[in-house]
Amino acid sequence: MSSTEEVRFDPKEHQHLRYNPLRDSWVLVSAHRMKRPWAGQVEKPPEDHIPRYDPKNPLCPGNTRANGEVNADYDSTYVFENDFPALQPDAPDPGSDQHPLFQSKPARGVCKVMCFHPWSDVTLPLMKKHEVVKVIDKWAGLVEELGTTYPWVQIFENKGATMGCSNPHPHCQVWASNFLPNEPALSDRCQRAYYQKHGEPLLLQYARQEAEKKERVVVENSDWLAVVPYWATWPYQTLLLPRRHVLRINDLTTEEREGLADIMKHLLTKYDNLFEISFPYSMGWHGAPTGPHLKEDNSHWQLHAHYYPPLLRSATVKKFMVGYEMLAQEQRDLTPEQAAEKLRNLPEEHYKTRENQERGGGKEKEDGGK
Repeated sequence: MSSTEEVRFDPKEHQHLRYNPLRDSWVLVSAHRMKRPWAGQVEKPPEDHIPRYDPKNPLCPGNTRANGEVNADYDSTYVFENDFPALQPDAPDPGSDQHPLFQSKPARGVCKVMCFHPWSDVTLPLMKKHEVVKVIDKWAGLVEELGTTYPWVQIFENKGATMGCSNPHPHCQVWASNFLPNEPALSDRCQRAYYQKHGEPLLLQYARQEAEKKERVVVENSDWLAVVPYWATWPYQTLLLPRRHVLRINDLTTEEREGLADIMKHLLTKYDNLFEISFPYSMGWHGAPTGPHLKEDNSHWQLHAHYYPPLLRSATVKKFMVGYEMLAQEQRDLTPEQAAEKLRNLPEEHYKTRENQERGGGKEKEDGGK
């Protein structure tokens, strides 16, 4: 018997490939690399003392933005047109007389900014549950409104300077486009192919399988579960899934929105507790296409949210997608099972709440809000 045959495969020790059915691609998992010493770039820890109101912050209530517009004196969520939009509704058509190697198409749409809360010193896990429900309701309303016209409505949040977010005020963006962007178009093809072959939505079956296996589940409730997906690329990447077949966020029931607020607070609290910082990430919602696609059969789709956090070893060491990842394929060190276990075993109480209780002070913004 050869030495290779004698060694039993251990995913925590031996490199292997994992298939991502949402992208029809493979991820290289090399968990043994976590043992190597680190002497690379160290990120500056996030600012910990953010004022509740800053008269110079263009996202705060009542303040003037760069284009001279004045924000409403809002006390809940607040939506306005992006002052520097990547998409505009009236862009001219580039024309059709083009060489096949130099093609272009018209790109039109709208870009909006949505503030979650009037205070700059809170984030979603520190907001009260009913405040998070209002965020979800506003997301649903924007998909309903913009989805009557546009084929795709992308809700996304970049949180933290590490993710390129220059403003600490809690907010997200909503871009609606007259085209189906690359990532959802690929996901649409993959989910459709799986549905045609297996007769069930890919992510509905996947959620059921993960709920049974438990090894990659981070948090769950009666309507939702959050897992580190089997094919995760980023160290602590998670996938947020409804248990019921749901096409779009505006299809969620009142109870499901309550459950979503609850699981978001739990998941994001665990993120923050991992390194006891306001955890950076990019997140976004994917659901069935809208606009002209509303009349089509989109049974293959399942609503879901992606969370992509960059941190790997500590609050100051992040994962870089460079070299092999850019030129060959995605690669990760920590296994998804290890990442899920670390997150799952973290306290349910936010570290800031605990710190405040130990100091015997403040409870306004750290109130978990039932």
